[in-house]
Amino acid sequence: MNMKIYLYAAAAALLLPFATASAQKYNGVIDKTVATVGGEVITISDIEDEVRMMRAQGMSSDRNVRCEVLERSMESKIFLMQARIDSMAVNEDMVAGELNQRIDQIRTSLGGDAEVEKYFGKPLYKLRAEWKEALQNQSLTQQEQSQVASTVPELTPYDVKQYLDSVEVEDLPMVPIKYQLSQVCIYPDREAAKLAVKEKLLGLRERIIAGEKFSTLARIYSEDPGSARKGGELGMASKSIFWPVFSDAAMSLKPGIISQIVETPDGFHIIEVLEKKGDMFNARHILIRPQYTNADRETAFHKLDSLRNEINVGALPFPLAARFYSEDPATKTNGGQMADPQTGSTYFEIDQLKPQDYAAIKNLKEGEVSEPVESLDNEGRNGNTVYKIIRVDKIIPAHTATFKDDYSQIMQQVRMDMQIKAIDKFLSDKIKSTRIVIDPMYSDCQFDRPEWAEKFKKD
Repeated sequence: MNMKIYLYAAAAALLLPFATASAQKYNGVIDKTVATVGGEVITISDIEDEVRMMRAQGMSSDRNVRCEVLERSMESKIFLMQARIDSMAVNEDMVAGELNQRIDQIRTSLGGDAEVEKYFGKPLYKLRAEWKEALQNQSLTQQEQSQVASTVPELTPYDVKQYLDSVEVEDLPMVPIKYQLSQVCIYPDREAAKLAVKEKLLGLRERIIAGEKFSTLARIYSEDPGSARKGGELGMASKSIFWPVFSDAAMSLKPGIISQIVETPDGFHIIEVLEKKGDMFNARHILIRPQYTNADRETAFHKLDSLRNEINVGALPFPLAARFYSEDPATKTNGGQMADPQTGSTYFEIDQLKPQDYAAIKNLKEGEVSEPVESLDNEGRNGNTVYKIIRVDKIIPAHTATFKDDYSQIMQQVRMDMQIKAIDKFLSDKIKSTRIVIDPMYSDCQFDRPEWAEKFKKD
């Protein structure tokens, strides 16, 4: 089963290189302050805890990871001090949500509470308290960064024009090709396909109850490649990372009992729980997704081809065809016009289109209608099978941004550049004016900001 988060490398693979690098860096020193920023301190244990967290979450860096953690930590302390001066309030709802998500990710990654405590060398209640404090500080830091960025004034067309006049043409942003599209969609007989899946899973469930091994049948029949090769086993994980209906079904089972059929956006499952610990469980499952027949495809393609012919000869306007014949509720009421579900924009860059959709329209001109194509909709995790024809309403060729045609995009870039400069200036000024002391053991770090070089402790 695809989880809502990616599972990370096993802790055992992380511990050995971590221990070796740590010992080399600190020459046996257990803990001490390595930097002070105003009244804030950063210790070896702060650095190492963050490195452990990064590695447990599968993060990596091209730079010396401890140098990077130290620099980011010092920058955060500067924002944190200013946030306290500005009387910023912690967003406790955000902290609670992110704390629970972090704990669930780490528990799932490492395999349970005991493994988390062993990996970090601390009891879970203490880790929770430390992570909560860190997230509270992060909330204040982010608010202060936003506050600094908000000091950039609202831009006027004059500001944008000045920007365009001040940069070389080759430095102006390139606007990629964009398409405005409309579609008519027809779905296959989903109910018949669902019924076929359920009958197949019921048969597998009966075979397991009769004595066949769940793991053997999972390897043969499950359509979740990640767990199928492990006999359907998912590993000990927090219930929060699965679809709620899947977790509810699993948590209600006793070990060895095979569930009834469970439907999630991924497909249909049968589940066997192997072990439960609090709100975590390890289970096997067999996932099967609805499959559609050639007859479904041919029936839909025949209807779509007929509609396309009527549209091409002028007998049926495309918006009318969408309104009366399309089965996609999101587009049929507006004449079939497609829109990005995230942004609401009706213009699509190539990488925003389904590969099947782009393949169907890439060689078309404005006003032309594609051949029928099998594609996916935007429902669930991976989308449902859908058959469609697509009309190219408008094409905006790739071009260098201009004031006339791309004002909004240029304005966004100018504003972002000014916000980055405002944050950069804020940090530079604060580094110079704040009492900061960095331990010489970090003198070989290649920090991004040259101002840190003046802050190393003098012998």
